[in-house]
Amino acid sequence: MCSIAGYCGVYRDEFLKGFAETVSRGPDDSRVVDTGRGLIAFHRLAIMGLTPEGMQPFEMDGSYVVCNGELYGFEKDKEELLKKGYTFKSGSDCEILLPLWKEYGTEMFSRLDAEFALIIFDGEKGEVIAARDPIGIRPLYYGFDKDGVICLASEPKNLTSLCDHIMPFPPGHYWENGTFTAYSTIWHAEGVCDDGLDDIFKNIHDKLTAGVEKRLVADAKVGFLLSGGLDSSLVCAIAARRSSKPIRTFAIGMEKDAIDLNYAKQVADYIGSEDTKVYMCQEQALFSLEDVIRMLGTYDITTIRASMGMYLLCKWIHENTDIRVLLTGEISDELFGYKYTDFAPDAAAFQQEAEKRIHELHMYDVLRADRCISVNSLEARVPFGDLDFVKYVMSLNPVKKMNVYGKGKYLLRKAFEADECLPYDILFREKAAFSDAVGHSMVDDLKEYAEGCYTDAEFEEKRKQYTWAQPFTKESLLYREIFEKYYPGQAEMVVDFWMPNKSWEGCNVNDPSARVLANYGASGQ
Repeated sequence: MCSIAGYCGVYRDEFLKGFAETVSRGPDDSRVVDTGRGLIAFHRLAIMGLTPEGMQPFEMDGSYVVCNGELYGFEKDKEELLKKGYTFKSGSDCEILLPLWKEYGTEMFSRLDAEFALIIFDGEKGEVIAARDPIGIRPLYYGFDKDGVICLASEPKNLTSLCDHIMPFPPGHYWENGTFTAYSTIWHAEGVCDDGLDDIFKNIHDKLTAGVEKRLVADAKVGFLLSGGLDSSLVCAIAARRSSKPIRTFAIGMEKDAIDLNYAKQVADYIGSEDTKVYMCQEQALFSLEDVIRMLGTYDITTIRASMGMYLLCKWIHENTDIRVLLTGEISDELFGYKYTDFAPDAAAFQQEAEKRIHELHMYDVLRADRCISVNSLEARVPFGDLDFVKYVMSLNPVKKMNVYGKGKYLLRKAFEADECLPYDILFREKAAFSDAVGHSMVDDLKEYAEGCYTDAEFEEKRKQYTWAQPFTKESLLYREIFEKYYPGQAEMVVDFWMPNKSWEGCNVNDPSARVLANYGASGQ
């Protein structure tokens, strides 16, 4: 990951102080440029084009750009731009952005096969333009200073000294002339695809495989997070078949009751990866809690629980290896269904829930992956977020995506059954939430710790002071109070708690863990 920021106001010192908060996102080099129309800043984590010439901001004819992103298949665009007379000094994918801007303007954003957040200072127009990828895999936030000048940065902690109100930059939008404009609504399918099951299996297989393959391209070393669940196991299995040497996989679990580690070993042995197991304990989880919430910039229970293991695993990778890029299994659940979506009353409700989840994902699982990985000076790549793959799955008739087969994510499982890239028991293993699967004791420890922080009377009194996303358990109150310590008054950055749809029968629960659902069954075994 890298860190970017842009600002056209007069409060230079506050801007620079805030930007220093995210140097861990880009520890290789830092640069702040005065464009003559404002400041544009960049912390670099070198992944593509590792030479100094790949350092941003890039400049062309008085215009500047900074981008935290990966542009897949950029070589084709670069060839076309070379034919038009543009020249390049580095191997960086992001160097093509200013030529693309000059050629296509805002139409360039819908052309990109990328996960990105960028800021452009257009020297000719004297304007600032910003944009973010359709899913929001790369972070971007905005606010306005006391003079009404927009401030843009990778994380809210960059902006707390400048802005009273900070919000996530909406995915699939660009900002120009003071207005947000949607260039992509990937979460909402334009039509319904009624492919037959055989075609669905083939397309899911081929499109996900392509999504993994393009994310293996890097000038820095690549590794893989492996939980032993379906999603991360598929990513690792696809990558292993396309690598000339064993890939490196990493898994984490609690010392006393790690559920996932046994499954991760089974996958690693099957695909022949060089696997590393990392163990965590109660003391580590509780000690890291405040740092994790500050890092995340959220009070959401699900996000915080699931970040504990991921953060500690990425910390270990950063401190003990030379890996710079990590592939992960996020975004599969939102596309194919959670345990709770088995309770969807009909196909329309299932699809509506999927659209909501994809639309809001940048505030939850995608945020978790970004922060846990980037704070440890690593880059996250998310194959299930491949734009072509997401568009296809979201367009499928929801009748076929619902769990009418007696097995959740049936389409995804069947798509990879024939090529035997995973053991059958893994491919058809029941879903277990990551926060539970690192060990049920971790979530139990967090809940027990929170219970001891407040009496019942204190809990009722303190939670009522929050009108937005009001805490409803002692655990949620504890997380909210830590959040407010670092992001006072910024709760609206998160739309609500990531919970099952309480309007559905069987989903009216007060804990986000799938363990509390009647259909959890053998998921945690």
